[in-house]
Amino acid sequence: MDAVSYLKFILALVVVLGMILAVTWVLKRLGVGQQQLGALGRKRRLRTVEAASIDGRHRLVLIRRDAVEHLVLLGPASSQVIETGIPAAADEPPGETAPAFSFKSLLAAARPAAAPSVPPKDPAP
Repeated sequence: MDAVSYLKFILALVVVLGMILAVTWVLKRLGVGQQQLGALGRKRRLRTVEAASIDGRHRLVLIRRDAVEHLVLLGPASSQVIETGIPAAADEPPGETAPAFSFKSLLAAARPAAAPSVPPKDPAP
């Protein structure tokens, strides 16, 4: 095969991949594939809000059921409910995210309030 054949192959591959990406983007914008309804057309009551890996074998999972959230620790052989009855936060519109965690906000919250400054008393004559 000569260089022209390789160039045509690469160009065709790029065009096909671009078309696939364009179709998936259009379908995502139209909302195709988002399953909001469960079996028999009912609204889904259970969903995973967030999951965090603790180590290679354990995960913390925040699960929302109706308007209540539950924090569950999942391991390879067991699971344990850490906290239950957490009131669910209002749903955020898509595209907006909660403010990111920052050490500055943590330090500001942990810092004790400054004592009010009291001017020194003048010595009596």
